[in-house]
Parts: sequence; C-alpha cells; structure tokens
Amino acid sequence: QVQLVESGGGLVQAGDSLRLSCAASGRTFSSYAMGWFRQAPGKEREFVAAISWSGGIIDYADSVKGRFTISRDNAKNTVYLQMNSLKPEDTAVYYCGASRGEVAAFKRYGGAWGQGTQVTVSS
Repeated sequence: QVQLVESGGGLVQAGDSLRLSCAASGRTFSSYAMGWFRQAPGKEREFVAAISWSGGIIDYADSVKGRFTISRDNAKNTVYLQMNSLKPEDTAVYYCGASRGEVAAFKRYGGAWGQGTQVTVSS
C-alpha cells in the first residue's frame, strides 16, 4: 500500500502561485495513477487533477484548466501540482491520492489519500 505525504500549502493572495508536492512511499509508485482532490469547508471533496503512471494521460477539472499543472517524477516518487493565478475559490484542503486504476477511475473514485495540506487564497 502506498503512503502519501503532502506539502507546500499556505496562505497567499489572489493571483499568486503555489506548488504542492506529494511524496509517496513504496516501490510501486510508478505503477499508480496519481492526482489531487480538494475539499472546501462545507463542501464535498472534488476532483482537481490526475496523471497516469507514465505521465501520458492528464486530466483537470474545468475550474483549474489553464491555471494548474500536474506532473510527476517517478525517480523521486513525487507528484506535483503547480497552481498559478490562484483565486479565493481555490481555498480548500488539498489531498493527494493514488490509485492502481486508470486516470478516469481515479477521477471518479479517488484512491488512497494523504493527510491533506491547506491552501488559503485571500482576496
């Protein structure tokens, strides 16, 4: 079972950028689809972005397309989420996830989760 630890969250102003990192343990990291969900106060957890084990398939929520970029470094067992042009509505706890399924399955069902990292965007 893969274990995940997120980092990189913080308090920023609207228009700023942040990069989230998710470090994974386990020898089979490269076989997992990875991605990010987020949960704002009083709302359900929602899909943000996902990347296949090879990096060849990437998907984003419409709300972050053009602003967020997901990437992975299998040699470092790490997945990243570069977030640019942040908006107050991006404020949430961001969770890194891993799934042995495809990106589409991760987008729908999620997977194993990290503890989350808080992102707060002030207006």
